[in-house]
Amino acid sequence: SLMLGGQALLNMVLTLVSIAVCWWALQCVKFDLFLRQADGAQAKLLQLLLAIFLGYTIARFFIDYLQWSGWLRYLF
Repeated sequence: SLMLGGQALLNMVLTLVSIAVCWWALQCVKFDLFLRQADGAQAKLLQLLLAIFLGYTIARFFIDYLQWSGWLRYLF
């Protein structure tokens, strides 16, 4: 149960860090080329939703990869 708790904490931290990195990376995108009001609340919400989607997807990849690599010991 302690191992599951540690894994849950690692997954949560990894997901939040991935979302933060995606938010930071999206700051360089020129949204004004695609949106009517790039400085508005809707544009910031879209940017946040994109960061959550991308960050979660990236974190899920790494979480799955860590889980799969842990399962390799059962191969032989």
